[in-house]
Amino acid sequence: MIAFLTGRVAARGAGTAVIDVGGVGMSVQCTPSALSRLHVGETGTVATSLVVREESLTLFGFADDEEKHMFEQVQTASGVGPRLALAMMSVHSPASLRHAVATEDTAALTRVPGIGKKGAQRIVLELAGKLEGPIVTDGTLPGTAEPAADDAWRGQVVSGLVNLGWSAKDAETAASAVAAEAENTADVAVLLRSALRKLSRA
Repeated sequence: MIAFLTGRVAARGAGTAVIDVGGVGMSVQCTPSALSRLHVGETGTVATSLVVREESLTLFGFADDEEKHMFEQVQTASGVGPRLALAMMSVHSPASLRHAVATEDTAALTRVPGIGKKGAQRIVLELAGKLEGPIVTDGTLPGTAEPAADDAWRGQVVSGLVNLGWSAKDAETAASAVAAEAENTADVAVLLRSALRKLSRA
């Protein structure tokens, strides 16, 4: 129904952005990669998926159509609702999710908060052969990184981790642990995934 939004970014918080579209503030639950492209006061665009429930209408926002499409595809697995699907897209890129399912890498899936070993096995079983697109083993998509100014990445990584259920203290610790990596990449989504891997091994 609503394929994308373009407008001035009125606000941005932990996992959420408000985009002013024609004078109407649209609240969007976003992936870290989508949030990293949105800057308050500037015009931004996000691909969107509208989830309709009896008691609510919720817009989910993505960096591009591939991320949006994967969000919708993973929900075809039993037990995967929009919130868990968003968590999956926050931890993994579409390419790394395809790779995890294709190679039956349940360990990669259990890095997502809310997915246990049995849940990961079920997801692999139900999504095998259904996820469209090329498999990229390094989990990155060419041309999707967007530089973050100075240390702005740290606040976005911490916000993303807190939004996924980690405590503020753990989130700050994980962000500090990936600080060295930030010298080589300013892609917030990559840094967030690295922080999540460190937390999952803690």
